[in-house]
Amino acid sequence: MRLVAALDRAGSGGATGRPRKLVGSALAATAGLLLVTGCQFLGSGGSAAEPKGSGTITVAAAAGVADAPLFVGITRGLFSQVGLDVKVIPASSFKAELSDLASGRADIAFGDYADMFYAQKSKAADLNIVANGYNAAPSVMEVLTLPGSDINSAADLVGRAVGMARPQEMVPTTPKHNEPDTLESLAAWSVLSADNVDPTQVHWTAMETSNLVGALKVKRVAAILATEPTIYLAESQLGAVPVLDAGTGDTASLPLDGYFTTASWASKNGTNMAAFRAAMAKAQGEANQSAPVQNALMSSAHMGVQTASLVTLGTYPTSLQAADLQRVANLMFLFNTFPTNSGTLEVTSMIPK
Repeated sequence: MRLVAALDRAGSGGATGRPRKLVGSALAATAGLLLVTGCQFLGSGGSAAEPKGSGTITVAAAAGVADAPLFVGITRGLFSQVGLDVKVIPASSFKAELSDLASGRADIAFGDYADMFYAQKSKAADLNIVANGYNAAPSVMEVLTLPGSDINSAADLVGRAVGMARPQEMVPTTPKHNEPDTLESLAAWSVLSADNVDPTQVHWTAMETSNLVGALKVKRVAAILATEPTIYLAESQLGAVPVLDAGTGDTASLPLDGYFTTASWASKNGTNMAAFRAAMAKAQGEANQSAPVQNALMSSAHMGVQTASLVTLGTYPTSLQAADLQRVANLMFLFNTFPTNSGTLEVTSMIPK
C-alpha cells in the first residue's frame, strides 16, 4: 500500500474531484458509533522513563511499504536501544501469521485491521494490538483502468469486472457475497456508496495480487483495485489511470495495518511489549522521511532503486488511538462483514495498557 501525506480534498470524492453525495444513513450510523467508543491515546511519550525490555522478539511480517518502519527500526538500532533483539520471519498470509503466533514461532505479527478484527470477532484468535503501523490517505488504494477506457467515473464501474486482491481471513456472510471481504474493498465500497453507486452491482473479481496488472493488460478485467507497489507498476507499465480513490472522504486517514499479538503473550510480556511499542514509535517517526523508507524497501522488500524511490510515501502514525481503529470495526459492521450479528467490535478491548 502507499500512503500520501495529504489532507482529504474538501467537497470532492474519488480521484476525479467529482462532487460527493453523502449517504446519510451510513454516515449518521458511523458518527453515532464513533461517539460512544471514546478515544484512547497510546504512544511512546506516556512516561518520563523509556521502557526497557530484554531478549528476542520475533515478528511475522511480509516486507513492504506498510511495514517499512519495522526494518528502519532494526537497521537504525532503535530496538537494541531499548534492550530488544528483533527478528523478522516472512509471512505468506494472515492465516500463517495466526498460526505462527499460536505456535510461538512468532511473538508479534503485522497485518491489516480488517482481518485482525474479523479473527477476533469470529473467535479464531484472542488478539491484542501492540502498535499502529499504517494509515490511509489519498492514493493509498485506487481503482485504476487502462488509458482510453470508457470508465471515467465511479458510476461507470457498475456491471464491470474489477480485479482485486484475494481475501485472506474474511469470508462472505451472505449467499450472494454482497459484502466486501478485504480492507481495500471495504474502503472502496464506502467511497462508492458515498457517490450513490451500489457496490454490489460491480463484479469484484478476486485474484492473486501479482496477477492484477497482467489481468488489466489483457482486459480480463476492466479495472483493478490496487495498492502500492501494484499502483506504480500499473501506471508505469500500462499507463493506467485512476478512476476511484478509496482513501478519501469517510475513509481518509483510515487505519490499515498494525502490529498485534495474542492476549496471552501480551499479559506475560508487558515490559517487552512496551519497549517494542516505544521503539516502533521512533521508527515510525524516522520513516516519515523518504530516505530511510527507500533504503528499507530496497533491502527488505527487494525493490529496485527506481521503484523504491517512486512509490508514494507519507506519514506513518507514531501513536495508537482506539477511536481511529474503531472506524474500521464500525465500517465492517455497517457493511455486514462480521460473522455474527452481535454488533460492532469494541476495539478498546484489544488494546493492552
